[in-house]
Amino acid sequence: MEREHGILIVGGGLVGASLALALDRAGVPATLLEATSSALPPVFDQRNLSFAEATVNALSALGVMQRLRTPTGAIRRIHASRSGDFGRVLLDARDYGRNAFGQVVVARDFGQALDEALTAATQVRRLRARFVSLAESEPGMRRLCIDDGTGEHVVAARLVVAADGTGSGLRAALGIEAEHHDYGQRLFVARLRASQAPDGTAFERLGDHGPTALLPRGDGAWGLVHGVDADHADAVAGLPDAAFLQRVQDAFGWRAGRLLEVGERSVYPAVRTVARRTTAARAVLVGNAAQTLHPVGAQGFNLGLRDALTLAEVVAGADDPGAEALLAGYAARRHEDRTRTLAFSDALARLSASRVPLLRPLRSAGMVALDRVPSLQALLAGGAMGYRGDVPALCRAQRA
Repeated sequence: MEREHGILIVGGGLVGASLALALDRAGVPATLLEATSSALPPVFDQRNLSFAEATVNALSALGVMQRLRTPTGAIRRIHASRSGDFGRVLLDARDYGRNAFGQVVVARDFGQALDEALTAATQVRRLRARFVSLAESEPGMRRLCIDDGTGEHVVAARLVVAADGTGSGLRAALGIEAEHHDYGQRLFVARLRASQAPDGTAFERLGDHGPTALLPRGDGAWGLVHGVDADHADAVAGLPDAAFLQRVQDAFGWRAGRLLEVGERSVYPAVRTVARRTTAARAVLVGNAAQTLHPVGAQGFNLGLRDALTLAEVVAGADDPGAEALLAGYAARRHEDRTRTLAFSDALARLSASRVPLLRPLRSAGMVALDRVPSLQALLAGGAMGYRGDVPALCRAQRA
């Protein structure tokens, strides 16, 4: 095992693997520390990921989209409404000179495509081991204790990247505090078949207990996200398929016709975890280790990918990827996008689920304004497509 590395990425999930590929494209050697065996990490499951246009552009440039084995679902329209409120927001990509706002991709398919791209990469070294702790540092290097199954070893890197998820062990070891908030919701995710096939519209139906979203998959089915109160999650999990479908039908309505069939259901907590800072001496946080968002609005992975792409741009050509000034520049570049996206996601999650009666007319007025004021719609559409703040170059590239 090599003891010294230039850049060591801790975590081989969605963002960590994407960062490794971006560094490979920039000709920057990196080591990817993957805690799992040769199998895909659990994060690559049957969830439906909404890739913004900027994300699709970048992943196409990295050669990942071309490796997907199943068709993606184009998001040509976005329809948002709230149960009990009047008004709705409808965005159409054609109004902005686009064919689609983005694409719906199944997480497992994405994981397989990332794995194939990593196998073909020439600058990425993959190391199957888990992070244990930080060791005493030395000048110009961060030292880590890792376990590769044969025992614990100490490795060093000029820059260590925490891409190890919401409960990041590396973030904690670095002494970086994080703010946590549980929205009190659990989100059920499944593949759904309805009497009306997807037509390119992504629906978001907000309610007191959380969002119910139907996303247009590329296989003719819908990708479901259904929020429930955390206290009721066990009972909902135990419902037979017919009763679960009726519950979703009641929450969502008939915009996709009758809901006919639901596949295997998975459930996830709706939480927000935000690191108080994203850099430390010779270390940086990206993706969910830096910030985990409520999935309403589908901002999480798209934001994390922009973390990764910006970091790859910053360190490309640098003599010392862990230099203090370089990491400060990275944090400055990410500030606007991160701040605005966090604020948007949190406000949408809290306001949409609030049961305070006085908020209903305000929410309804907001829906009407968003639907009728072109400048507000343009801001919303730009965010939906991933164009916020200092946008990485690969996000602006034309799709391959």
